[in-house]
Amino acid sequence: MYQPAANETPAIHSFFENVTGTWQYVIVDPETSEAAILDPVLDYNPASGAVSTLSADKLLAFIKQNDLKVTRILETHAHADHLTSSQYLKRHLGGSVSIGIGVRITQVQNLFGPVYGFDNPQLLESAFDVYFRDDEEFKLGKFTCKVVHLPGHTPDHIGYVFGKAIFTGDSIFNPDIGSARADFPGGDAKDLYKSMQRLISFPQDALLFVGHDYPPPPGRAPTTGATVAEHRKRWETKDEDDFVAWRRQRDATLSAPRLLHPSLQVNIRGGRLPPKDEKGRMWFKTPVRGVNDL
Repeated sequence: MYQPAANETPAIHSFFENVTGTWQYVIVDPETSEAAILDPVLDYNPASGAVSTLSADKLLAFIKQNDLKVTRILETHAHADHLTSSQYLKRHLGGSVSIGIGVRITQVQNLFGPVYGFDNPQLLESAFDVYFRDDEEFKLGKFTCKVVHLPGHTPDHIGYVFGKAIFTGDSIFNPDIGSARADFPGGDAKDLYKSMQRLISFPQDALLFVGHDYPPPPGRAPTTGATVAEHRKRWETKDEDDFVAWRRQRDATLSAPRLLHPSLQVNIRGGRLPPKDEKGRMWFKTPVRGVNDL
């Protein structure tokens, strides 16, 4: 168990993207101004096909206004509900900014690459700059971050532990919401249960910063997370069989994410848009299922 000292938690700034319900974070060492960006969003309208950088530009404005030195962009997994703006941010931040993700991203790439016609290995090789291994540590200014594997939602999913601030991505959600779904290829409700138990085993005053929030009616303001103690009240007494049954029953009622196919085509390639065709056009591909005699 990673036991942080009380002075090992950096400053955390949160930015909510309302369309996809995504929390983006800027994590800062106030003494050195070194910073990392976690799970940034690239805006996409599937009806018009328009890609915009409004959310990413808000992050860039904040970074410029506060004279921060971003050295890392951190991804918790290959998201299926929004596109990542990591490449756009890296290009505009300059310097030696690295994009990091868990080493098991290759499993997701191998699964979905052929679906979207990414048959050329160069389209997926070296898509990211850093491939974190389980329990690997790195520095952000004076702070040490530990990478933890949190499978269940996806097999590549990781979290980032900065002292008593734990970034959970799409694993555990706020106590009144529950958890991420576990029905994607490679996902597993049993693995998700174990990941959530790992998260609530941290000190009770540690804060779990979630990747999404979907406030239930009648509505509350979006919330970045809750303490481990608050999460324990909901999950500590729920056994694995009950959780797995609940999660599978819930997942059976859910539709595919609205941005599933565009998101995966960008995100398994580290934030790069699809390659252009011979006429310079860019397309997202959507596999068609159903009857075969039309």
